[in-house]
Amino acid sequence: MTDDIRLAFAHPSERAEASSQTPCDRISLRDYVVEVEIGAFQQERGKLQRVRFNVVVEVLPLSGPIDDDVDRILSYDKVTEAIGIELEAERLNLLETLAARVAERILLEPQAERVFVRIEKLDRGPFALGVEIVRSRDGVHLAGQDHVEAPHPRVVYLSNAAVAAPHLGDWIDQLAAMDAPLILCVGAAELPAPQAGNALAQRRIDLLAIEQNAWTLAARDRRCKVVGTRTELDWAMKNGQICIWAPSKIVLDAVDGPSASPRDAVALVAWFAAEMEAMELLVIGDDAPEAAMPVRVADVSATSLQ
Repeated sequence: MTDDIRLAFAHPSERAEASSQTPCDRISLRDYVVEVEIGAFQQERGKLQRVRFNVVVEVLPLSGPIDDDVDRILSYDKVTEAIGIELEAERLNLLETLAARVAERILLEPQAERVFVRIEKLDRGPFALGVEIVRSRDGVHLAGQDHVEAPHPRVVYLSNAAVAAPHLGDWIDQLAAMDAPLILCVGAAELPAPQAGNALAQRRIDLLAIEQNAWTLAARDRRCKVVGTRTELDWAMKNGQICIWAPSKIVLDAVDGPSASPRDAVALVAWFAAEMEAMELLVIGDDAPEAAMPVRVADVSATSLQ
């Protein structure tokens, strides 16, 4: 067996040692197993599976004595914290995405110079399926890691009567002229939805019914675009695009998802507004929900929202 092949299947610590040109110290996390919902396949949704992490972080040797001072070294806790933070941020489909995010977060630590991350799924068969990446400080685009203040949108729930109201366009004019990005939300249309005997299937059906109504709203005003991912929402808010929320992906991918049923559309929108750190939730044509941000209620017959 050649060295290249042997190293391809070696532990990240051995790979790190073989590929380093600079004397350095290394800390390692071996066989750290957590249960998490991750995966792109339908059978991986709604269930936990074991995922194993092996991480090696290269740090430059310390100058002077350590003096047995934990503040002078890169703590092992920083590695497990990086994993925990990225697992809690959102549900992911790909191990590659998770590995890259964990590596980038570890490299935010001042002592970290290079990091090897191996992640493996242990429950997809009688084997381990995984990825391994290496990232270095000089290969990280630090500007991309600078904190950018996320916009705080105005989230507006429109009842079906509001969607059909003749002055809908006037409302959107007023809302678009206000001081925050605009995200419109709707519930399902007043049509009978298919009924499934399985709770997860019914949840998807009910979410898709909301998205059908979102497209109905989009057809009434070309300025409004149906958007389903957080990335698209963030881009739209920064670029003045009026969005209509399609809830399926954000709801299904949420680590700590909403307790509200999709059939309770106002409560679902209140959860979404909290997730988006909205400056305000405006409800047109329905009762105010319990929410963690200011809530205003407008009547369907109103011609002004001021």
